[in-house]
Amino acid sequence: MESRLANGLKLLYIPKKTKINSGLGDRLPEAYKKFYKEWRHKVPEPVYFKPKPGKWTKDEKTGAVIPVQNIPIPLKYPKTMHSGIWGGEAVVQGFKQSGKYKSRVPHFWTPTLKKSVVYSEILNTYMSTTVTERALDLINKNYGLDHYLLKTAACDLKTTLSLKIKRHLLMALRDKTLYKDDSVKQQEVYDKYKHYLKDYTHEEIEWYGLTFDEALLKMQDIDELNAKEAPLKAKYRLELIEELKNSNEPVEENKSWLNKLNPFS
Repeated sequence: MESRLANGLKLLYIPKKTKINSGLGDRLPEAYKKFYKEWRHKVPEPVYFKPKPGKWTKDEKTGAVIPVQNIPIPLKYPKTMHSGIWGGEAVVQGFKQSGKYKSRVPHFWTPTLKKSVVYSEILNTYMSTTVTERALDLINKNYGLDHYLLKTAACDLKTTLSLKIKRHLLMALRDKTLYKDDSVKQQEVYDKYKHYLKDYTHEEIEWYGLTFDEALLKMQDIDELNAKEAPLKAKYRLELIEELKNSNEPVEENKSWLNKLNPFS
């Protein structure tokens, strides 16, 4: 799966190698583990129901005091959602009864999907993608796509495309690669969004938005790059040889034939 911006920028990290070595998951940095917990394990904001506050409530009909049970609605996340911006929506799984005396049948409610064009001020580009009505409302409510993505947690963005765009936004702000040809505009846009950087370190931005497989492949590339570097013993050997060459102390030479035959002399 790959999406592109209008200027041809790739949004997804597509590594060249597809074979993943085992045992890399335990060595992933804490920066990625922090993102993964936020994306996969943090409870998202409820979309299809409003949770009741407190632990107890009173039944309106019987007057009995009953415990509050905020049970989440079963949701399905299809693979196709990752190529769009869904604003936290998903496919709702439930039952539908067509008549009073008819049995219930399983039913799925899907959000209304639209093909729309959204604009990123930081990246200065337009993107054509699939969005839901709620996503458009959130973008308008937050005064633009960039504000919406940067202030929303990964568990609420959910889709891979949303996280990839957010990754590019954070990297553009961190490295100040926005508006390279216009320094005045660059500083203006940077000052407008720079407060979002305080929630992330340099390393956290580097690993943000990657799927688990992409993170493993990135870790594998780092290991292979480190393996290509010269070992420390070779480095120290070269330093010692260079130090001996630059030494001004005279070296005594023993030309005795007996010492030449003795390897321990």
